[in-house]
Amino acid sequence: MPKLRVAVIAPPWLALPVKGYGGIELVLEGLVRALKKQGVEVELFANGATKIRGVKTHSLYKTEQFHHIYEPYYESFAIVQAHLLFAYNHIIKDGHFDIIHSNVPHIGPSFWSMASLNKKLPPILSTFHGPPFTASTTHDVGATYNAADLEQMKDLNSFYATCISEAMTATAPKSIASHMLPAVHNAINPDDFPYVAEKKSYFITLARFAPYKGQHIAVRAAVKLGKHLRMAGVVADITSSRRLLLELANPLSSYRNDPQFRYYSDKILPSVLRHRHITYSGNLSGKRKLKFLSEAKALLFPIEWDEPFGMSVIEALVCGTPVIAMNRGAMPEIIEHGVTGFLADNEEEFIEYMKRIDEIDPAACRRSVEERFSADAMATAYIDRYREVIRRHKNERH
Repeated sequence: MPKLRVAVIAPPWLALPVKGYGGIELVLEGLVRALKKQGVEVELFANGATKIRGVKTHSLYKTEQFHHIYEPYYESFAIVQAHLLFAYNHIIKDGHFDIIHSNVPHIGPSFWSMASLNKKLPPILSTFHGPPFTASTTHDVGATYNAADLEQMKDLNSFYATCISEAMTATAPKSIASHMLPAVHNAINPDDFPYVAEKKSYFITLARFAPYKGQHIAVRAAVKLGKHLRMAGVVADITSSRRLLLELANPLSSYRNDPQFRYYSDKILPSVLRHRHITYSGNLSGKRKLKFLSEAKALLFPIEWDEPFGMSVIEALVCGTPVIAMNRGAMPEIIEHGVTGFLADNEEEFIEYMKRIDEIDPAACRRSVEERFSADAMATAYIDRYREVIRRHKNERH
């Protein structure tokens, strides 16, 4: 088959390769590398703070824009809009891409569905990485897609979409159902993660701090059982423990208005101060993150929303670390109950499963990722989707 040339559009917030926290960006890093291994010509549209070796990167912004992400919408929107327009103009001028693969949440789908009216543009596949279509806006700023926006995407032209789990696909609005392709699970490169069979005694959480991520439930469970809990992740846009402490100590900190900062200060910090076995480890990256993940007794994932995937879940599993999660969203697609972890229907069950964690075989956890959630498998699935979109596009034009 002819070689594919793909324009991969990343959000403008974080740099690739990823350092520390990275959701969509971590997925894209693995995808781009795996696509190249399979002979796809990939060009990336992302910020230019760093670049993936051997991958041509086009950048409007030369630095990460993450510090703007929680600014008022009229400010953060403009950053994303300019990033998308930059990619659009470059792709039109180039004229030789086979397909656009957009990975920009929120305004990305509506932008590209309108852009697809331009016949000079190649067909588009947009991945809905999350948040869930059904999420409540009470969770967080930007925690849901705007239903009215999606309902107005009526003339989809050469715009197609996929989701990162079947659970998310099942809730997609009817307005875009005819242009939805089967889900493609997120993935990682197993070789980038160590496997550790002998675990230490601590439990962990690894996620940005927000009410719907449920760290407060993990804290309550650890306190009740007297277990050591180590928590890692960003608080608002704060990535260092030292800066977090300074902001927490400052009664006039501007972060007092941030819901994620308040969640940490009101729901998590009191337990960190009161219980020596409940600790905050900061935002981990590199070898520190891998050690944190691979030596833990289990990852706790007590979500209070329909999580569309959960990268930290497969990162833990590939290290041989089982996962205890609430039975919501994509968790049943990732965790095999009683084999790679446990799925709880409520907090009481969650606590009981923490007592049973030694029943899980670390080798089974590792194997599940190697077989189902490798970057190579994800790239193969996306190539199938690319070719399907191109096929449909050609049929529509004739």
